[in-house]
Amino acid sequence: MRLLKRPKPVESAVSDSERELFGGPLRYDLGWTDHEWDFLETSLLSAVRAMPRMVAGTLRLAWRTDRPALLTVGVAEAGQGLTAALGLLVVNSVLGSLLADGSAADRVSDAVPALIAGAVVAVAGALLASWSTSAAGRLEPKVERAANEQYLHAAARVELEAIEDGEFRRLIDTAQHGPPSARRMVGACVATMNGVISLLAVGGVLTVLHPLLLPMLLLIAAPRGWGAMRVSQRRYLSVMAWVEHLRASRLIAGLLISRSAAHEVRVHGVGRFLLRHYRNMAESAETEATRLAKDKAATELLAAALSGVAALITYGAMAALIMSGRMELAVAGTAVVAVRSGSASLGALVMTTNSLHEESLYVRDMERFLTEAGNRSIPSGGLPLPEPTKVITLEGVSFSYPGRETPALAELSLTIPMGSVVALVGENGSGKSTLVKLLAGLHLPDSGRLAWDGVDVAEADREQIFDRVSLLTQDFERWPVTARANIEIGRPDAADGDLTAAARYSGADLIAETLPKGFDTLLARVFRGASELSGGQWQKFGLARAQYRDARMIVVDEPTSALDPGAEIAAFDRIRGLADERRAVVLVTHRMSGVRYADLIYVLHEGRLVEQGDHESLLAAGGRYASMFHMQAEQYGHGAGAGTGVPHQGGSAPKPT
Repeated sequence: MRLLKRPKPVESAVSDSERELFGGPLRYDLGWTDHEWDFLETSLLSAVRAMPRMVAGTLRLAWRTDRPALLTVGVAEAGQGLTAALGLLVVNSVLGSLLADGSAADRVSDAVPALIAGAVVAVAGALLASWSTSAAGRLEPKVERAANEQYLHAAARVELEAIEDGEFRRLIDTAQHGPPSARRMVGACVATMNGVISLLAVGGVLTVLHPLLLPMLLLIAAPRGWGAMRVSQRRYLSVMAWVEHLRASRLIAGLLISRSAAHEVRVHGVGRFLLRHYRNMAESAETEATRLAKDKAATELLAAALSGVAALITYGAMAALIMSGRMELAVAGTAVVAVRSGSASLGALVMTTNSLHEESLYVRDMERFLTEAGNRSIPSGGLPLPEPTKVITLEGVSFSYPGRETPALAELSLTIPMGSVVALVGENGSGKSTLVKLLAGLHLPDSGRLAWDGVDVAEADREQIFDRVSLLTQDFERWPVTARANIEIGRPDAADGDLTAAARYSGADLIAETLPKGFDTLLARVFRGASELSGGQWQKFGLARAQYRDARMIVVDEPTSALDPGAEIAAFDRIRGLADERRAVVLVTHRMSGVRYADLIYVLHEGRLVEQGDHESLLAAGGRYASMFHMQAEQYGHGAGAGTGVPHQGGSAPKPT
């Protein structure tokens, strides 16, 4: 008969903030856990049987990270179990001496050797416990670090479409509990090992004293095991259901202290708005916590009552044995100590086994994530790319995002020769960003062929594709590291990169001269003593990073959005200068001042290629490109700056259309 029934998730009210900010409840549908209930629907006994399987993965991880520490823990815990058994034998000897016939002085004198032995055993047990604690303290953080590395490595290796998939994001959310749970499992394993060995020692002594005492001991601890497991499983269900709600609450709290949101938080009064919603969502979570606390209190009260009844039955049975003459008084005294000690050991074992059970649920989530991440990871190996590459071609390429009926790209065919500057033009939603992701190897075409000198990217070594691509997007990462590292991170493993040349090329060297520590200045105002750059200065560092990477194809997306007109012209000149016989530049921009000098211009509309050519031929054709060009020229006014992207006196750079 099962001690546990399947726990049911409890439906909770949806807060007003969830509806207003996120459009509905932030609760995961726990239907995905149905196939896991063979693991969750378990009795105390089956959990004990499953314990080796639950902890095997963590122990293997511990074995790989610090083998000597793991062996030390094992030896020390085995030694403590031995001292526990010896301690009970000492108690029996002492009681036997004290309750024997003879004078009080003789009985005390006879008990002295056993008392001395007991003191030695106690000291040995304390030393072994200290030794185990020290080794476990060294092992636990290493296990957590190794588990975190597995988790982060797997997350960094998956395809981009997995990161953009909401269901996979759920796996990432739940798996983040795995590494700290793996660390806690080390401590739980130590405690469980100690409990098992101690219980075996106590059980052996009780069996010798009287065979009836051992099942009585199990009867005392069984209700506590039932209560602990029921509480842990309900807590696990709650954590899984509320994980997205928790992430949303943290997001709101993060916005309140974010540097990027600081202006609107203060000027627009967004701080009060966000704080109100944070409080509303926190109160909703508190309601769930209160429900769990009440359920835990009721469960533990029932378990304690049942355990008390079992203890009463046990001591009653012992009294009957004494009165019937089938148990001596000295043996009974030892049995009382052993039952109390065994009950405590078994109760602790139940709790630690339950802790292993609970923590293993989270480690199991991480293992599920690692398996899924492995299935969706970027493949290793493939056909090598030609060196040098001469041309990149797209032939009838189509691509659709999951869940969208309209393709982002449809039947797209174009070429990107090395040594050229290729511009991608089109309104928002025309497919430019999707095309950039395909060129960079972040997505693969659903149909058609994208090839580097005839080598299809679907069959190529993706690492080689990444190695030959450099991305400089409008929102490129402003890494919170030094100015030097912000450039060198363009190719972190480069042993012979020329930082000076890259910085001089973009103008970042002049910016570095104004920084307190030059290139060693930390560019993150969230740290004490650090500096911050303006948007235009950051873009010069981004351009330096792209030049430092020395890739075969440099993709720049809106690279001059934060620059003034004069700096914009200079930046476009530098970007065009990156193209040479072994390198192509793909330029995505709304600024015609950069587009007009491109060797090839591809005009996209609703995912299709509608026009192509150079600036003059496209203007002469009078199509979509010409319309966009003249519309922007009118924004700038007529005269010297018309059509060049340079605003007239008093004008301002146009907003991207």
